[in-house]
Amino acid sequence: MNRLIENQMKFINLRLGTFIHFNSATVQFHAHEIEDWEIDHENAGVPRLYPFDEKDWNPADLDCSQWAKIAKSAGCQFAAMTTKHHEGFDLWPSAYTEHCVKNASCKRDVVAEYLEAFRKEGITAGLYFSVLDLTAGIGRKSCTEAQKEMIKGQITELLTNYGEIPFLIVDGWSAPWGGPSYEVLPFEELDSLVKALQPDCLLMNIGCSDGLSGTDVVFYENAAGQEVEGAFSGPGVSCNKLTPTWFWRDEDRVTPPVSADWAIEKMNGYFPMNINFMLNLSPAPNGLVDDNLAEEFAKIGKKINLPEALKELPEGWLTR
Repeated sequence: MNRLIENQMKFINLRLGTFIHFNSATVQFHAHEIEDWEIDHENAGVPRLYPFDEKDWNPADLDCSQWAKIAKSAGCQFAAMTTKHHEGFDLWPSAYTEHCVKNASCKRDVVAEYLEAFRKEGITAGLYFSVLDLTAGIGRKSCTEAQKEMIKGQITELLTNYGEIPFLIVDGWSAPWGGPSYEVLPFEELDSLVKALQPDCLLMNIGCSDGLSGTDVVFYENAAGQEVEGAFSGPGVSCNKLTPTWFWRDEDRVTPPVSADWAIEKMNGYFPMNINFMLNLSPAPNGLVDDNLAEEFAKIGKKINLPEALKELPEGWLTR
């Protein structure tokens, strides 16, 4: 069997996962009308309004094992975490920038702690990485050779220093709202790097709108209104959330999340189409997930019932 198809099958058989949004936006915008980054400033070219000071990163109660236990309680079999979002702050000590945890008040390597905690719970742990970087000036209007070196260097760090990474989710790349274009930074260029570093690592491109031609798994940001079209039969993944925004907000602690029943109904519609379901976890600035969200995840684990026929895919399942 083709190696890529085999890895796609392995991923689709995981079915249910979690997408952990935890980064500078958690600190910057928890009490702000801005959702999670300065979306208009990539295209409009105006000066940034919200630069992030590394010293403000201080999750005093950070506990990735709590996140992992919550994910496991829901039945999640895979996970991803925002190692770097569009603002550009790195949750690992990168050699390519000073805008990372090595200059923060809390200098802990969150990437390492996340991977260790989720692997301990038997959850397949991948990573998320934004190509768009507002702090480094990488975007639609600028992706120089030096900036490409930074992108590739940071991906190399993530795929070299932390053991086996089964998938890397990339974002902020040739998207309608910003990021370098494929003409400037071709998909094949990053895909070749990823496969050279880790041949079994799937490269999942959130911004891809051309089916499997620019990604190993088709992404549907369902929470942003992206729906499956036509007779799609995989491999795909749909991202959803039980709270209003991806990153934590003050009101999340006192607002009931969307119900577990809603999430189960959604995932049962996707699974027969070979589309996995990722449900967001949003830790608070202190590094812990709120009880109300944790309780809803646990309800999913108690109610979910995957038909036996969906648990393993036969060879030849993939339609391109």
